[in-house]
Parts: sequence; structure tokens; C-alpha cells
Amino acid sequence: MKPARTRFAPSPTGYLHVGGIRTALFAWLVARQSGGQFVLRLEDTDRAREVQGAEAHIIESLRTLGLDYDEGPDIGGVYGPYRQTERLAKYQEWAQVLIDAGRAYADPYTPEEVQKFREEAQAIQKPFLYRNHRPENPPKWDGKTPLRFKSEPKDYRWHDAVMGDLHAGAEAIDDFVLIKSDGFPTYNFAHLIDDHEMQISHIIRGQEFIASQPNYLNLYEALEFEHPAFATVPHILGPDGKKKLSKRDGAKDVLDYFRDGFLTEAMLNFIASLGWNDGTEQEIFTRDELIQKFSLERVQRSGARFDENRLLWMNGHWIRSLNLDELYARSKGFWPKDAEKYDEDYRRAVLGLIQERLKYFKEIPELTDFFFKDLPVNMELIDDNKQLKKFERSELKSLLKQAQASLAQSDFTVPDLTDRLNALLETTGQKPGILFSLVRVATTQAPFSPSLAETLNVLGRETAFRRIEQALNAL
Repeated sequence: MKPARTRFAPSPTGYLHVGGIRTALFAWLVARQSGGQFVLRLEDTDRAREVQGAEAHIIESLRTLGLDYDEGPDIGGVYGPYRQTERLAKYQEWAQVLIDAGRAYADPYTPEEVQKFREEAQAIQKPFLYRNHRPENPPKWDGKTPLRFKSEPKDYRWHDAVMGDLHAGAEAIDDFVLIKSDGFPTYNFAHLIDDHEMQISHIIRGQEFIASQPNYLNLYEALEFEHPAFATVPHILGPDGKKKLSKRDGAKDVLDYFRDGFLTEAMLNFIASLGWNDGTEQEIFTRDELIQKFSLERVQRSGARFDENRLLWMNGHWIRSLNLDELYARSKGFWPKDAEKYDEDYRRAVLGLIQERLKYFKEIPELTDFFFKDLPVNMELIDDNKQLKKFERSELKSLLKQAQASLAQSDFTVPDLTDRLNALLETTGQKPGILFSLVRVATTQAPFSPSLAETLNVLGRETAFRRIEQALNAL
């Protein structure tokens, strides 16, 4: 495979969510798979919408995900600069090329006049095309008015690596603005110049740009540029699969997932699977497997549904795949404050117990709270339990005293605790759902916990018996 040069070219107008990151990931995979280069370019010419700190956020997001780029605004490169606001002279040069070739002209109309043209087209129920109002003798462009492309409408057919063979008629092509009256280029012009000068071989971008593709092809021809390969990825849809994912549906800042304790491996795995698979039943992919197996041809043409439950499942899988040393190292910063009073060995033992149930690190305080402090006796845990609420308080007290007496003889190793708890089932004639739930509630004041024998082992004799006494008094 010939080394590819791909790019991710976001506008610094807000935080990145999974849609933008998926585009970056697909471009990164194509570059890494072919031994090519991945470029970060900032399309920052929309000054009115630019958000302070967005550039730093984009860079941090890519680095946190491990999407390393070979050229970019903070590291430079042979085709820099990589911010469009630092490339204005280049756009002026290419604009002049088009002017000299008779393929660009100064727009003499006021916004009010253009609006009138639109209304006239609407009145006769025809689409508005600016080229129908192209001035016969436009003034010389002085940079104070918009510069428009003089299109040459024609039918186009082109191939898209994802969408297949596409076509559009001449009616899709119009005279669009190249450079605005403020001197900044439009996206339609600037990205094409940048991709040419940076020798980009593959353009991977969202579905919203596909309607503009005929205009881009017309401009490629006017500039005599060979166009790159195109790959249009479909929208990521909301949880209901009916509309494009929005912030209200979960399109949150991608860094928020890491603040909540999601793993990089899981995020890459999940985002890559939004609209792509390798044709097998495999769902879990390492970074190296993604590089090896990814192909644009396997990206689906329909929208991919964002399913946060699947992300939780996937992150839980990756958490369970870590050894305890790695899990402990990564979970630092997520522990409850009370955990600071306990040594590392104790915290590691607790983490080992909850690893099977842990879906993301921000859950750690909720899942481990009772390991680090005595929680108030909560009788609602008994009243809300379908099986325990059938018993009188005196019956529960009797059961708990029998358990206390048996556990008092234990050395509190997991095997011995397991044997004694199982023996209690025979002597009391109760089911695990009753006896074990009662002991669990008494010693943890939590509706769920890891294995009861392992939980008691980590809590230790002193803590377990103190809490059993508190529960007996409450009963």
C-alpha cells in the first residue's frame, strides 16, 4: 500500500465529541496502516465562532486517545503553518491565479440585493443559484468585497471509498464565495488549497459535506489540481437511531469520558466500531488490531447508533483485562477521600474485589464506600429486599446471631469463611438469598457487594463484628 497522507482539520469552535473523534480515528488508522503521515490542521478562519481554549482541547483530546500526529500547529512540519489564519497569503496567491484565469470575480451585490434574488427565486418556486445573477462586468477585486468562484456547471461522477460511485448534475454547482469581505477564506476554498499544498492523499470527513462535493470538483478542475481520494462517513445517530447525535443525546466532550474513568483502549475500540466492523463477529479490538484490520470499504453507509450501554460493557471488558497492578495505577485519583486512611495493600485488595463489576473508575467511591467507613444502619435495605422483608425482626435477629456465632470461630480466610457460610445454610435451613443477604446488609449496609466471603475477608474480623453488633442493636 502506498503511504497515505491524511488529515484531521477541525474548527476550534468548541469541544470534540465522538463524531469528530471518529473522523480523526479513521484518518489516523488509514495513515498508520499504510506507513504514512497523519496531519492535524486547524481551520480557524471563522473568528466569530472560535472558542477560547478549543485548540488546546483538540490537542489534548487527540493525545489522550493516543492519536499521535506527525505534523501540526504545535509541532510544525514541512508543509506548515497548520493554522489557516497563518496561511492567508497562500489563499490570496491562489485567488489571484483564479482571477487571472477568469475563474473568480468580485461580488458587487449587497446582502440585501442577494436576499432579493433569493426571494424572487422562491416566488417562482425555483432553487436560488447565484450564477444566474452573475454580473456581466464585475469590478476589479480590491479585497473589500467577497470574491466568488466563477463556476462552469457540468455533470460529475466520482467514487467515494465509503459511499461508492456517486453523481450529481450541473444544477448542484454554483458560484460560491472564495474569500469573504473580511479577508478570510471560506472553508470551501481554504481546505482545498491546504490539502493540495500539504499533499493530502485521502480526505475523510462527515456526510454534511457530500452535497458540496460537485462544487469542490469544479474548483479542482479550475485550479488544475488532482483531487485526493474521498471517504464520506455517515452521521452518528442518537440512542433512538432516528436523528443525528446531539449534545442532549450524549454527544458530550470526549474528555469527559476520561474524567469519568473510561479507558483509552475502550474509547478507541468503541468509536472505531461506530459504523465499522471487519466482517466477523469480533467486537474487542486492540489498537494494533484496528490498524491491521481497518478499511474504509468496511465502513457502513448508513448512520451508526450511539449506544452508551455498549460503551459501558466494552469499558468493563477492558477493565477486567487489566492485571491488578495496572488497574491500581490507572485508578489513582478516583478513590473516595476516606480511602486515604488505608494502606495501599488494603486498597488493592478492595480493587481486586470490585474489578468484575466495575464499568468505569468514577464508580469506585460508590462501590467501595463501605470498605472505608461504617455506614449508618439502613433498615430500608431489609424492607426493600423481596425476601428479607417477609421475616419478622426477631427472626432476622436470630438468624444474624447464628451467623455471628459461627463466624466468631473463623480465621477469616476466604476458604474458611466460605465453608462456614455454606454450613450455615444447612443449620439454618435458609437459602443464600436470605442468609447471605442478611449478613451482607449487616456488614456493608449496601444492597450489593462482591463475594460475601471475600468481602468479609477484606473487611476483617474487627470491622465485621462491630457492624454485626450495630445491626443486631437496630433489629
